[in-house]
Amino acid sequence: MVFAADMFQGRFTKTVPVTVLSDRAGLVMSPDARVKMLGVQVGRVSSIEDLPDGRAAIHLAMDPARLHLVPANVLVDIASTTVFGAKFVQLVSPANPSRTPMYAGQVLDSKHVTVEINTVFQQLTAVLSKIEPAKLNETLGAIASALRGRGEKLGQTVSHLNKFLATLDPSLPTLSHDIEVAPAVMNAYADAAPDVIKIADNATQVSKTVIEEQQNLDTLLISVIGLADVGNDVVGSNRQALTDVVHLLVPTSDLANQYHEGLTCALQGLLPLAHTPPLPDPGVVILVSLVLGRERYRYPSDLPKVAAKGGPHCMDLPNVPYAKREPFLVTDVGTNPAKYGNQGILLNSDGLKQMLFGPIDGPPRNTTQIGQPG
Repeated sequence: MVFAADMFQGRFTKTVPVTVLSDRAGLVMSPDARVKMLGVQVGRVSSIEDLPDGRAAIHLAMDPARLHLVPANVLVDIASTTVFGAKFVQLVSPANPSRTPMYAGQVLDSKHVTVEINTVFQQLTAVLSKIEPAKLNETLGAIASALRGRGEKLGQTVSHLNKFLATLDPSLPTLSHDIEVAPAVMNAYADAAPDVIKIADNATQVSKTVIEEQQNLDTLLISVIGLADVGNDVVGSNRQALTDVVHLLVPTSDLANQYHEGLTCALQGLLPLAHTPPLPDPGVVILVSLVLGRERYRYPSDLPKVAAKGGPHCMDLPNVPYAKREPFLVTDVGTNPAKYGNQGILLNSDGLKQMLFGPIDGPPRNTTQIGQPG
């Protein structure tokens, strides 16, 4: 008979051991409980072991013929068909099952254990043992008196609360995020609190000053209004003239903008002269040199003109290296003394005669017009 019972319970069938670790096995979990997946039995509970940390190790005997159908990352729940029913191990396929099947000796963690009614009674008894019956009776009586005749209002309140919670539910992720970042925000506010208080104090002082100087402020505003009226009249009456002046300044402004680099470096080059210490003796330093005479300017061929090209040239300004000779910049800005037709070096023969022999009366007798008249 024992042999037949063992065969009926499958004790002589080859199985694969798997262990499930759970916070508790359940008060109605017993060996030989079924292990199911998708409603199909794939094994049974061989034994239950209490661990030193208070958890339970449920040893499973899995059917090797169906082991390849169970993924290695399967989820485990300890469930029951009813509140009073016996427990069994429910294997739940995850959202992304792995391709690796369950293997012998694998250890799984239970995610959920169904609460038994006797556990609820046990916890309720523990709570009631801490409550004095007389005080509990008084509390329940007070609650009953407060709720008597207010069933309709209470039901309306519950209905409103339900609507409020339904409205609040879509915002729960945002509320959760706000609660999560609230400590950092509070710390930032705490760090900035002294400055905020100081700003508030300064604002108070400014408000007091405005109140104390109210009459002067009114006078200032009236003066500003009068000045604005006068300015509006002046600008309005001279609008066309101001517009014409601005238009006339456009070419000059464009030219100054084009040569702003050269103007800047030229002004910077003058700074050493401004910071140079004065001469030891008052006076003016003049450099004088004698040059040979050249052909005089003639109208209209020698009129000045502006035809230089190439943009601004700073020539190492404002910091010119010591003893450096900058290149001479040839530009088309006027007459050329050496142009074709000029005589070149001119001698003032009459002036030379008067310097050598003294004053001579009358105009020079120079029929060939060599040199310039004296």
